[in-house]
Amino acid sequence: MHRVILLLDFAEEYSKLLLKGISAYSARNGQWSFCRMPLYYREMIGVKGIADWAREWKANGIIGQLYNEMEEGFLAEDIPVIAQDFKERFEKIPNITGSYRETGMMGAEYFLNKGYYHFAFYGFNNIVWSRERAEGFESAVQEAGYEVNYYEHKKSHTADMWYYKSKSLSKWLKNLPKPVALMACDDNRAVHIIEACNHNNIKVPQEVAVLGVDNDMTFCELSDPQLSSIDLDIERAGYESARLLDEMIRTGEKNIRDIIVPPLKIITRSSTDMYASSDEYVAEALTFIHRNIDSNILVDQVVKEVPLSRRALEKRFLKITGQPVYKYITKVRMERLAQKLLSTDQSVFELALDLGFQDSNNLARQFRQLTGFAPGEYRKRFGSNTTSFKR
Repeated sequence: MHRVILLLDFAEEYSKLLLKGISAYSARNGQWSFCRMPLYYREMIGVKGIADWAREWKANGIIGQLYNEMEEGFLAEDIPVIAQDFKERFEKIPNITGSYRETGMMGAEYFLNKGYYHFAFYGFNNIVWSRERAEGFESAVQEAGYEVNYYEHKKSHTADMWYYKSKSLSKWLKNLPKPVALMACDDNRAVHIIEACNHNNIKVPQEVAVLGVDNDMTFCELSDPQLSSIDLDIERAGYESARLLDEMIRTGEKNIRDIIVPPLKIITRSSTDMYASSDEYVAEALTFIHRNIDSNILVDQVVKEVPLSRRALEKRFLKITGQPVYKYITKVRMERLAQKLLSTDQSVFELALDLGFQDSNNLARQFRQLTGFAPGEYRKRFGSNTTSFKR
């Protein structure tokens, strides 16, 4: 049985999901013993203090959020260490890191498919996961022929929650071309943007569509409007981190490989559930659709919301969204179903009733056409991944 020190920020959803994956590996491989060390011990006792504690507790390994300047100190200690790269990647210690550029590209492609041609990014230039997400976002946007507007934090402390009162941030948001697709480096910063928009009477998502990263349910669902976010395969990374630490302990190797956290999918909520449109009538139609998507709305109901004939609205709608009105309604309803499949434990039949579907078989067929999965398969594939981890 291994004894492992966990030096993580247990208040963060990211660390909690890592811990779930680590715990899953432990349960299947000997039920390890853990010491959850408070994160402030980094500053309070440093490398030597942590190493002394590890020796006294007879720890076999450490997984933690460490400062890069601690790298050489831990290398000198006779204990395997895996570091979460919460600032920059380590060179000689295995990292729990991410496909950050891929994540940024996923965000850009999501917005491009919604018809946006104004883009913005909000984050830090001095932190690897923010900087590389911005690079991926910009590369995809520039490849499509557009440019990215940037606003960078002057501080990088995760507790700086009230930046929306900053005059410079407010000025930046007001001066952005509208409608604009804005990706933030994480959910925390995305909530900053939504709060800043609310403070300055900027409509989300009609004027600024906001996308975060991590799919932290606390941030996403308490935000007003609720925040769309890129979901990451964090639990699996925790599982693979434990597997790597097990290997390091058994072989004595200290720098074997990094653990990569890939993006899985985008969870669409209210902060991005609009299509970019400078056509006021199409915008009105889109607003009506998204406000009433939980009911069985018909195209004729949408037409009644605008002073246009059905033919005229269909022509404009197709030009803006690339889809007829009825197909767009179906697509958004399937996205709503996908969200509910992952956020509730209701049966597919119950969800069909809630969303106004008369025929659950037809719902399953339409859902498979959009996602490639039947509803039950989708929930199993993209819900909690712990049960699918391999030994």
